Amino acid sequence: MDDKHYFVNLKSVFCDADDRTIEHLSSCYDNIVLLKSIINEVTEAFLTMGLIEGKRILLKPNWVLHNRKENDEICMRTHDNLLLAFLEVILLKKPSSILIGDAPVQGCRWDEIIRSNFKDRINELSKIHQIPIKIKDFRRVTFDPHSNNLTTERNPLSDYVIFDLKEDSILEPISKPGKNIFRVTDYDPDRLAESHGPGMHKYCITKEIFENDVIITIPKVKTHQKTGITNALKILVGINGDKDYLPHHRKGGSNNGGDCYPGGNLLLKISESILDEANRNRGTIIYKPLIYLSLFFWKLSKPSPKHNLAAAWHGNDTTWRMTLDLNKIAEYGNSDGTISKIPRRVLFSFCDGIIGGQGDGPLNADPLALGIICFSNISSYTDAVMTKIMGFNLDKIPLVKNAIQLDSKKKVSIFFNRKIVNLEELDKISIKTIPPPGWVDNL
Repeated sequence: MDDKHYFVNLKSVFCDADDRTIEHLSSCYDNIVLLKSIINEVTEAFLTMGLIEGKRILLKPNWVLHNRKENDEICMRTHDNLLLAFLEVILLKKPSSILIGDAPVQGCRWDEIIRSNFKDRINELSKIHQIPIKIKDFRRVTFDPHSNNLTTERNPLSDYVIFDLKEDSILEPISKPGKNIFRVTDYDPDRLAESHGPGMHKYCITKEIFENDVIITIPKVKTHQKTGITNALKILVGINGDKDYLPHHRKGGSNNGGDCYPGGNLLLKISESILDEANRNRGTIIYKPLIYLSLFFWKLSKPSPKHNLAAAWHGNDTTWRMTLDLNKIAEYGNSDGTISKIPRRVLFSFCDGIIGGQGDGPLNADPLALGIICFSNISSYTDAVMTKIMGFNLDKIPLVKNAIQLDSKKKVSIFFNRKIVNLEELDKISIKTIPPPGWVDNL
């Protein structure tokens, strides 16, 4: 039995159902005084001066992608103002330094996330408190599919620690001898095969995880097309700096040993193979023609929402496994690439659920009037809590179900508005949430 005190501390940002609207909740992001008050209330008992003073702090927001449509500002990424308010609260506790970093998707335009007004405010806070604040893009590789521009080695390999979990990886039970089966939809499958196969499961982890004393993730609560939801567990995928180390699915349909889509449609199989060849030729003249040809065969197959080449459906049996591998590394990993038998660091999560994301998340989500802020030191129960509040069935989301099983012996206290509650009691504040398209008949 683990005797450590684990907690999930929830606070509602609405008084009654009339306040639980997109219009009302989005206005909260414009009120820095209110945000700091909420942050202090949910964190003050846990993020003490003794824990923070003189320590190196890593803040890991959800910076998955730059804004592409109007609502992305409130429902896709950690909101800038919430991050700034959290930063102000932490700075008052006198850390020695703060690093803010993430590894977005390969096509993310970093300068559109770190906008000038945000950067100016960071610099201003750094000067006021005389504490260095650094912002870092953890990615090694970027690729813009529209311009067909591939950039490698943005950060040197020396900025990362390579972990090989080998047979201890949760991916090992679905690995097949002699086959290059793992895929990331828009990445070179041959590079992924160099990192994952039977008895070999490598991840490329930013060294900042091991160089900072306190790690706090700041996820945006959303639905996710591959894992059902994304929050405290899934955000740790962003500590891996090279997406060629991240299996998201296995090639093929469920009828022939894959989990990219249900069944075994021949046209989809052809489309997959052409897409593989396109990804092997990123940055070359034949990349775009191959992409269009793959798209042609995909459309010819008359696909349902589940039949896409991104494995965006409830039968995806790979992404949740990769996610839990990374959570294990984040908590138990040593700076030499080995795994300790005891936790090496405490991971806190401060969840931006004032407005969540629903529908086709994580990149095309629509706003969800969730109205919840959460602070926790146990990611599995944090996501279980959010799954309940979003009105989903815990047993139907493998990521959360398996994470809870791994932490089943831990003592966890759940607080809602300062009162101890259990998971079932959270049904009272659950809200109808639109699932991702490939999960509609499952959640």
